Parts: sequence; structure tokens; C-alpha cells
Amino acid sequence: MSGTPDIPGLRGAPMRTPVRPTGAASGPELWPALAGRLLTRQLWIELYGLPGYGATLGGTRVAAFACAPKDPRPVDPALGRSVLDGRFVLAGTAMDAAAPEDPWNRPSASQPFAAQLHAFAWLPHLMAEGERGLREALRLVRGWEATFRRWSPFVWDADRLSRRVFNLSCAARRLGSVADEADRLALAVSLSRQARQLLRAPDPTARRAERLTAAALAGCVLTGPTGAGLRRRALGRLPGALAQGVAEDGGHASRSPEAGLELLLDLMTLSDALNQLGEPVPEAVTRAVARLGKGVGALALPDGRLGGFHGGGPSLPAAVAAALQSGGAAEPGLACNGFARLQSPLLTVLADIAAPPRGAWGADACAQPLALEIVCGRDRLVTGCGWTPLASDRQGLRLTPGHSTLTLGESSLGEPLSGWKASVLGPRLAGRPYPVRTERRDGDGAVWLEIEHDGWTAFGLTHQRRLYLDQRMDELRAEERLFPTAGRPDVTRQIAAPYAIRQIAAPYAIRFHLEPGVQASLARDRRSILLRGHSSRGWWFRTDGPDVAIEPSVHVDGGLTRRSLQIVVRGSARTDAETKVRWKLSPAGGAGDPV
Repeated sequence: MSGTPDIPGLRGAPMRTPVRPTGAASGPELWPALAGRLLTRQLWIELYGLPGYGATLGGTRVAAFACAPKDPRPVDPALGRSVLDGRFVLAGTAMDAAAPEDPWNRPSASQPFAAQLHAFAWLPHLMAEGERGLREALRLVRGWEATFRRWSPFVWDADRLSRRVFNLSCAARRLGSVADEADRLALAVSLSRQARQLLRAPDPTARRAERLTAAALAGCVLTGPTGAGLRRRALGRLPGALAQGVAEDGGHASRSPEAGLELLLDLMTLSDALNQLGEPVPEAVTRAVARLGKGVGALALPDGRLGGFHGGGPSLPAAVAAALQSGGAAEPGLACNGFARLQSPLLTVLADIAAPPRGAWGADACAQPLALEIVCGRDRLVTGCGWTPLASDRQGLRLTPGHSTLTLGESSLGEPLSGWKASVLGPRLAGRPYPVRTERRDGDGAVWLEIEHDGWTAFGLTHQRRLYLDQRMDELRAEERLFPTAGRPDVTRQIAAPYAIRQIAAPYAIRFHLEPGVQASLARDRRSILLRGHSSRGWWFRTDGPDVAIEPSVHVDGGLTRRSLQIVVRGSARTDAETKVRWKLSPAGGAGDPV
């Protein structure tokens, strides 16, 4: 077998076969969105760039801060100390800017680094370093204001602006405690100007709730008519945004578990600020916090993290634990946000049982039909490539081969927009829509889940994944079925051009990406693989697939790309008949273990 990574988008690594999308990445339905976005974006750029526009963001002066909201997110003392020493480490890259220098008038290490830098992602960590950290934070914030007071497309982008307003709101009162009167006034004016701009920015559906939450938080922090006005406007629009962004089962409309976690933490911070002011928390916010808390509870795995689906990546256990303080809890057996959970004493399986989000909600979505994440004990063994927006230069990891599922002909069920279309609409996932059907049965000591989709219509095949979890034996048995799609009798004409010669054959690959650090050893029977996670407990993966191999893979963690492994089961499926591949995962140490 080849020793090169079989992952699209890995720089410097040859690929076994080019990845081909099964459908056009930008169908006719995109053109109205492209035209509308181009027009409105250009109008707003022209308006924001007019001389004197900044004066319209002014208002009644604010001389004090009303409260100090508590962000429940954990801080990283090492990152704070690093910034104090003049080294910014963000999105997997670093920049040296020791005081009295600052990072504002120099090129950034990467675009994700610049996005985190201007979102003030470093600010909470620096603030944790005592008075010295506060004074350095104030110096950096004032330096940013001096350099970027005027609107510019990248720095004042609504998403970066939203996070900057949020982080600055949480820090403002403490920064004011070490500032003189002139700096305190300038800090308040800067926060009010940015919050006003946030409420004026074009208001697409995606991330609308996050932006309004940040603006409302700034309204809580600022005193007088300025704060009251911001609070009133943002809280008046927030219920509608929460109704669009939060489902009844607690899922986020982007289908990213991490996005739901982040919105929950934002809303908890806003609730704390309102409580400090002695104002009632709107019912819509209370309801959203309860729902999102249940969603986080349903999607939290035994290793303390969430499932890393749809751009979520590996979340921090401390952040998940902080979110669960909201009181959220859910029955693990229930589906949440298009994910099904199967659980036994030692095995936890999270399966994607819905199609990827479409339109603006698909900006961070991944083409991962029927993908799995599996935790054995407290060891996450099977996962995906962990792509997040921090790895925006590795968009190829969002394609189907980057996830623990089946692919046909090294194709992908959708791909992110690129080029000028991505610059207009963002790198949203585009491609032919496909339905996902599911059936679940819970019995005495066992769970059966059957999921299927017909996204592989270019090959005339339907993929069905059957999962059976024996809760007494902690054993997961599975069957992958490929069979002709109903209603498509002449499938040989539908096959993608590279396979037209074979007529009735389509190569498949079933991938199981392993968490970095997981050890995998192929047994002499060439059908069994011994897996060991961080706890060193062994688990056997067995399959009757025709070709089984352990190959290199990659995993994105905090913007860094780490080496990992993947199990790949390959074969060839007929397009005029049924193909089955069985596999199972069970604890090592039994009498029937391979040698």
C-alpha cells in the first residue's frame, strides 16, 4: 500500500487519486445569492469608506463602565505569559512584537492569525496575568485604536468585529481600573463606536445571534443613554436571531457542536451582565441557554470534548464543563442536531445522520455523510481530520475523504466554494443536496442504528451504514452496504467519466481516521488491527474487507496540522448488485483475539 497521506489538501503530500466532487460546486441556486451579496457588499464598502463616516458612530460620551461580565471560557496562562514576553501565538502560528513595539503595523503570519489577532482572542489570557497583564493589554488596545480607528474591510469585518466587541466588553471595566481618565474615556468611546457599527453591519442569518449578543453585552457594560440604547436595540432583535439559529433540540443551525457551545457561552456571559445590572434576562435568552445546554450535554463525549463535526474541531474539556454549568442535560439516546448517540459502559459512538447545512449556514460545513466518532473508555479512537476555520488554508480537509465514512471513486459529496465566489459568499459548502434516512431500535442490552443516503447517484449507488452496539459486551458491529439506487435502472451511463471503461465497477474506500497519538498495529491475519489510545487500553478493529491498510493521515488541532493514522478498507463495488463490507470494534484481551 502507498505510504503517502490519502488526504486532500495536505501540502507537499502526493495523493493516490485526485478528489473529484460528484456535483457542481456552484449550481444555478447560487447566482441570486452571489448577485445580491456583490451589490450590497459594494454599497456598504462605499458607504463605510466615505470621509466623515466615522463621525456618524459617535454619540453621548461615556465616562464609566457599569459592570464586568464574566466569560466562563477557560484562560490559558501560558498564552498570557507569552504575550507579556512579546510573542503572540494564534491559530498555530506566531509573531514576535516585544514592548514597546506592537503587532499592528507589521504583516501577520497568516490570515487566520490576523483574524484572531484583530478579534482580540489574546485579550482574556493576557488579562489573567495580574496588573502587569492589564497594563500591557491597555497599551495594545490603545495601539489598535490608534492604527485602525477608521473602517477597513478586513479588520472591521462583522465576524471579527463581533468577537472584538465581546472580548473588549468583558475586559473594559478591569482595563479602566489601570487607565487614566483620558485612556478610560477613549476606551469607552472606542467600544461604543464598534458596537454601533456591529448593529449597522449587513445582517445575514448565519452568526446573527452571536453579533447581537456581543452588541447587547457592550450595551450592558457602557453606562448612560449610550449603553441603554445599544442594549435596547440589540435585545429587541436577538429573539428573532435565536429562533433562527437554535433548534428546539438544542442544536445550532450550522450543525457544528462547537458553534452551539460558543453561542451558549456568549449567552451565559450576557445573562451574567444583565444580572449585574439588576435587569431581567429576556425569556428568549433563557430559553436558548436551556436548549443549548441540553444540546451540549447530548453531544459531549466521555473524553470531555464535543464531537468534532462540521468545522467544530476538538473542543476544550474545560469550556464544555463550563457550559454544562448552565444546567443542560439530555438523554444520550436521543438524536440532537442531526447526530445520533449510541452508548455502552465502555463505548460511545456519535454518528452524523443528517445532510450538511446549506446556504449561509454551510460556511464551515464538511462533506461528511454518515461520519462517525468513537470514544472507547475515555480514549477518542476514531475521529475526523478536525478541520476548523482556523485552518482556512486547508479547505481540502472538508471533503469526504477527510472523515470517517465511505467514499466512491475518491469523490466528495460537495466542496467549498473557492476563488471570487468564496470571497463574496464565504467558503460555504456547495453541491447536490441529498436526503439521509435513518431508523433506530433500542432493545434489551443493544442498540441498532441504520442510516443511508443516495448522494452517490453519479455511480448509481446508495450507501447504507448499519451499526449494532452490544451494550453488554461493549462491542460495535457494523455493515457497510452499497446497492443500486431505486429508480435508476441504467446506472452504467451515470458513472463518472474516469470509470466509464469499467461500466459496472466503482472503487470504494472506507476510512477510519484515528486521533493523533493512537497506536495501530496490523495483525498477521491482515484483517485485524490492534488500537491503543492514550490510556494504553487495547481495542481490536476487524473487517472482512478485501484490502485493509494503515496509512498516514493528518489532524488539525488549534490551527496546527498534526500527523496521525487512518485505517482504510478498499475494494470495488458493482453498480448493478449489492456489495457488503462488515467490521467491528471490541475490547482486546478476549480468547478469540488474533495473533
